Amino acid sequence: METAASGYVAISRRTLDLEDYIDVARRHAGWIMGPTFFGVVVSIVVAFVLPNTYISQAEMQITPSQISQSIVQTTISQLLTDRIAQMENEILSRTSLSSIIQDPRLDLYKTERANQPLEDVIETMRTRDVRIQIVSLPSANGNKASAFTISFSYKDPHKAHDTVQSLITKFEDANLTTQSKQQNVLTSFVHDELSEAKANLDKLNEQLTKFRVDNQGKLPEQSELNMAQLNSLQSQGNASNDALNRLAQEKLELQTHLQTLQSQMDLLMMYEKENQAAATPVAARQNERLLALTKTISDTELQLAQLKLIYTPKHPDIRDAEKRLQILRDERDKLQAEQTAEEAKPKEAAKKGTNFAAASSITQLQGQIDAANAQLQVFEMQRLNKMKEQETVAKSIASYQERLAATSSIEATYADLQRDDRAASEKYQVLLAKEQLAEQNGDLLQRKAGETLEVLDPPSLPSQPAKPNRWLIVGAGIMLSFVLGLAMAGFQEAKDTSLKNLKDVRAYTNLPVLSSIPLLENTMLVRRKKRLAYLAWAAAVIVGAIAVSAALFYHIQYLT
Repeated sequence: METAASGYVAISRRTLDLEDYIDVARRHAGWIMGPTFFGVVVSIVVAFVLPNTYISQAEMQITPSQISQSIVQTTISQLLTDRIAQMENEILSRTSLSSIIQDPRLDLYKTERANQPLEDVIETMRTRDVRIQIVSLPSANGNKASAFTISFSYKDPHKAHDTVQSLITKFEDANLTTQSKQQNVLTSFVHDELSEAKANLDKLNEQLTKFRVDNQGKLPEQSELNMAQLNSLQSQGNASNDALNRLAQEKLELQTHLQTLQSQMDLLMMYEKENQAAATPVAARQNERLLALTKTISDTELQLAQLKLIYTPKHPDIRDAEKRLQILRDERDKLQAEQTAEEAKPKEAAKKGTNFAAASSITQLQGQIDAANAQLQVFEMQRLNKMKEQETVAKSIASYQERLAATSSIEATYADLQRDDRAASEKYQVLLAKEQLAEQNGDLLQRKAGETLEVLDPPSLPSQPAKPNRWLIVGAGIMLSFVLGLAMAGFQEAKDTSLKNLKDVRAYTNLPVLSSIPLLENTMLVRRKKRLAYLAWAAAVIVGAIAVSAALFYHIQYLT
């Protein structure tokens, strides 16, 4: 160190050795011991007056769903850490902490609430006393549970424990509430989307059905069927034309045969008229009866042929007509047999004119004529039916041709309706699957088989305060006060520029020292200084002892 004064040359201080430091400590012992003693007293008082702070801690985790996602896929989109952060914000909100602080069972921060606004107390609790910390993060696939700790610092260990328990309860309630809200929102959203998709699908189905009804037979998928039907109808029309031609030819042949029969009948009738006078009255009546039966048989055969065109062979009317025809034929055969027997008897001269063979021929010819006429009527009926069938086929052909022509014009519209209907149906099926998934997740939530919040470690009941660390405070206070005393002693030594010993004389004068005379002071003055020093230290010790005793008493009485 260098010093300078007017008229003097600055001289640097010599280097101090251990003996010099010991001399400095002896000369300024009061400056060292005073702050040190003060620091000891203050640190002890502060350490034992500070209130105890107890920390209660619990650990929780969100356990993944007990059902594999390959069976029931989860609908929760939030990450576990995000959910924990969200729940933390809800639980550390002003409303939640206010309910915990003012809970009659806890009644936290009673002194602070009496001196500070409630908002300040809540902020102190949120920022200083409550700690929520995640201790493990979920893995990439999200299957690992996320654990976190909840701790609370307070002067009462039981209230610290109860407060952590309240926070755990709020976390569990918040977890259930969050999952329920997410599930309800998801279920409501999917239900609304499904209802809208169902309404849209019903509307498109109605439009598609109406279009199909309005264009029945004209739809593109019916084109092949319409073409096949058209080909079949054309073949049927050709068959009808062939049948009409065949009927016309058969009718012509039958008419020619009928004319031949009619000519034969006319000849026989002329022959019969010539022999009429010679016939007996009995034979005439038999011939008339035979002719009547033949006529009835012809009419019955005609009626039977007409019924066969209308009904099946097993129809009751056809069976009755066949039985009736058989009876008439039997009666005719019987009458012919009687005539034959009568002709075999010897006849009188008056009866030789009767010709039964001619009568039988006339009867047979009349039956053939009647059968031919009946067959002509049948041909006419068949021709009329074929013509009606041909008209019906022509109308059907025109209808199918019109359908095929209309198919190309509605094909684009029909394809658009089908595409919209398929898209609406696919969307409805997807939403229906999502609704089922949402219902399954809701069922898992009710069964508590989904993600659950579990307590790994229950809230601890601290038996020892976590802070303050009193002996650390005392030790730190002693060290700081001692360092401060040393600094003050060094400052006093630096201010004193006098020569302290022979080393200073030799170093600063460069002269040999032959002898030294000790400093002589007034004995009364020296004693007076010592008495004042002893009095000051005694007072300081007494005050310090009282302060330390009071702090210890306060600690034992109120803090333990």
